[in-house]
Amino acid sequence: MSESTFDSYIFDMDGTLWDAVSSYCQVWNRTIADLGLPDIEPVTYPRLSVLMGKPLEVIFATLVGDKADRDTFVKRLLVNEHDMMPVLGGKLYPGVRETLEKLAATSRLFMVSNCGADGLPNFLRFTGLGPLFTDTLSYGQNGKEKDANIRTLVGRYNLKAPLYIGDVARDCSDAHNAGVPFAWASYGFGKDVTGAEYVLRSITDLLNLH
Repeated sequence: MSESTFDSYIFDMDGTLWDAVSSYCQVWNRTIADLGLPDIEPVTYPRLSVLMGKPLEVIFATLVGDKADRDTFVKRLLVNEHDMMPVLGGKLYPGVRETLEKLAATSRLFMVSNCGADGLPNFLRFTGLGPLFTDTLSYGQNGKEKDANIRTLVGRYNLKAPLYIGDVARDCSDAHNAGVPFAWASYGFGKDVTGAEYVLRSITDLLNLH
């Protein structure tokens, strides 16, 4: 591993560290069934994967819209996510565990995501990667967008040379809005992301950035 210019790495979750879309589909479809909503089209991998990285409000508006009461649906969805995701989990992308272990040996690791409040804790417990991370923040935890949460972590830990790693265009703009360079996980869900300082074909490419 080459000596890196970064003292810290801040990761997105979905599409960057793992793919849990198939599990999320089960959570959404269980919620639709629980509430007896036959007019809502079943949530499939292709429909949900293109929405990864967006806030829950946007995903709900796209998949459900005015076919269900938002508060009732989201409340049930979050209950189902809390109950189901610790069991269903997701699949880490190739090289994630090994790369994070090597990075954590010399740098601090963080996560910032637009997921719900349970999303990052579930990820860390399911994968067993919790000990590698210094801190995490999510939209579901405090209602703040990624750029604000990135700035919070940078300030809280006095990070001098952080890098944000994500897979969609919004991740790039949020990182730059926070004053942080961006590495695009091109193997994830986002397409045609421009403006990234680095392009990762595999997460293992992080080991050679300098």
